[in-house]
Amino acid sequence: MSDNSAGTTEGYTDEGFWNKVKLFAKKAGREVIENALCLYYAAQRPDTPKWAKTIIFGALAYFITPLDAIPDLTPLVGFSDDLGALAAALAMVSMYIDDAVESQAAAKAATWFD
Repeated sequence: MSDNSAGTTEGYTDEGFWNKVKLFAKKAGREVIENALCLYYAAQRPDTPKWAKTIIFGALAYFITPLDAIPDLTPLVGFSDDLGALAAALAMVSMYIDDAVESQAAAKAATWFD
């Protein structure tokens, strides 16, 4: 995977991420969306190292790709593989997800769920 100056990784774009979140927030559920947002905001931090950003952008690329192991259109089950990928990435980079990142993710998720 190669980084470019915009902080993207092959298969990941900010535009693709925000489009997926906006289109599927309610179907995906709050947990999936908050996990994705935590990763997204952690990747925006200047002190998050490149190796962690590579993991984050890889998980977010899987989240936004239209070809999943389980199609996202399948009710309830369709986002379980996305949740698994996001949760694995969260576990690997958890030291870069602080209270500020969690608060930012929760506040953004609230715009779709509250």
